Amino acid sequence: MASPVASNLVAELPGATVLIAGAGAAGRSAASYLVGVGARVRLVDDRYSTSATELLAGVTVPGESISATLAGDLSEVDLLVVSPGFAPTHPLPVAAAAAGVPVWGEVELAWQLDRAGALGEPRTWLVVTGTNGKTTTTGMIEAIMLAAGRDAVACGNYGLTVLDAMVGPERADVLCAELSSFQLHWAPSVHADAAVVLNVAEDHLDWHGSFAAYAAAKALALQAAVAVVGDDDAIAATLPIGSTSRRIGFTGAEPQPGQFGVRNGMLIDRVFGDAAGVELVAADVIRPTGPSGIADALAAAALARAVGVSPEQVAAGLRAFSPAAHRGEVVATAECNGMSVRFVDDSKATNPHAATAALAGYDRVVLIAGGLLKGASVDELVITNASRLAGVVAIGRDRQIIVDAIARHAPEVPTVTVFTGDDGQVSVVEGSARPAHAVSPSDTRVSQTVDLPPSHAVMNVAVEQAWQLARESTRPVSAVLLAPAAASLDMFAGYGIRGDAFTAAARSVVDSAQASR
Repeated sequence: MASPVASNLVAELPGATVLIAGAGAAGRSAASYLVGVGARVRLVDDRYSTSATELLAGVTVPGESISATLAGDLSEVDLLVVSPGFAPTHPLPVAAAAAGVPVWGEVELAWQLDRAGALGEPRTWLVVTGTNGKTTTTGMIEAIMLAAGRDAVACGNYGLTVLDAMVGPERADVLCAELSSFQLHWAPSVHADAAVVLNVAEDHLDWHGSFAAYAAAKALALQAAVAVVGDDDAIAATLPIGSTSRRIGFTGAEPQPGQFGVRNGMLIDRVFGDAAGVELVAADVIRPTGPSGIADALAAAALARAVGVSPEQVAAGLRAFSPAAHRGEVVATAECNGMSVRFVDDSKATNPHAATAALAGYDRVVLIAGGLLKGASVDELVITNASRLAGVVAIGRDRQIIVDAIARHAPEVPTVTVFTGDDGQVSVVEGSARPAHAVSPSDTRVSQTVDLPPSHAVMNVAVEQAWQLARESTRPVSAVLLAPAAASLDMFAGYGIRGDAFTAAARSVVDSAQASR
């Protein structure tokens, strides 16, 4: 495929002075590679004071340790590699740009190396981005490519960095790269073989500064040779594509020519094949179930078909795919008012758009939500799903924002707020303002565990309160759903830890419910 020529800087990396900002996974990956090719590397990260050797697990950074100072003289720096957490307005990349120093993310570094042939024949790049569904779609496309006999690996925001995927002991010819808006912003040169923007809704506004900037970062993915977009999403459907890109849409409805969609319970390709469309696989085998899972499968199918995968191989890959943990995972069930209630862990729903997609799979739920909203509004989430909500339990730093939105738009929905008070006890507040009671260690099974972290104690009480709301509902409840609509780092080390805490609490509640029958 046609793509920009690799930067001349790639050939000059041996002996170059490279400043790496951020000593997380992306920074460590870049440092390990660059040290190996003879670059002079210095890392800066205000979270660390340890030596570079310790941090890089034996990789020596010549003459330097990690500095906690995120500023300094850039006059002798040839390249700045920034980790995704560095916003465009951070003083370090701003100063580098002003000094004429190139600023690359780890993904941009990987792309430049790949295009230059520094790591062998250039790979096939399949890029996945969107506000919701990135990880599921990336896993699906990896499963499809493996079913097709391709040497493929999921990477990027998926866990394994793109650069590590490229330098691994076994060559991966196909990079199934989940890229966040942060990564795309710092990798503007990437022109993938095929890429998808699943959807675009408010998220990470604190990092980008505006919704327009966030959407523009997502649109960078569509410089691909084949640009796949979610036509059911009002924003994604209107994003600009590359001047030489071929556009393909996907929809949950019956597809038109040029689209992937659903007809008579089958996923249909009306792009590659005859005019009537090619049947791919039955919609009822897709996991996770529901509209969002179908949309992700259509997107993955479009990417795969764009690089020559057969309909039979698409079907085999989608049948083989299992969703990752914390994405719509049923972790427990209990009987309530003559109905089986599922406890569902969708901790990966870290923004309101993802939470709305999670809610769409259920008729009536008690929702546990809250955390770091990152500047996103929850008003549309509440308005869209008010009829589904049997109750809401709000947790985390931005819990009151959620409760206030319910008070404005769905005051009939009962709310409970759970948090740790100044005295260290777990407190419960019913409604938007009226204090109900403080939960002492003797009041709940949860707080009797003296070694339980406060975040886990809050989650345990939140699940108990959600179960109580389900029992009190005058209409049958199908699920107690953890779909926080927010990031987890105010309370937990990650969304996985948050999901694990929910799972443990749900199983404890179910055990108690069964014991009392």
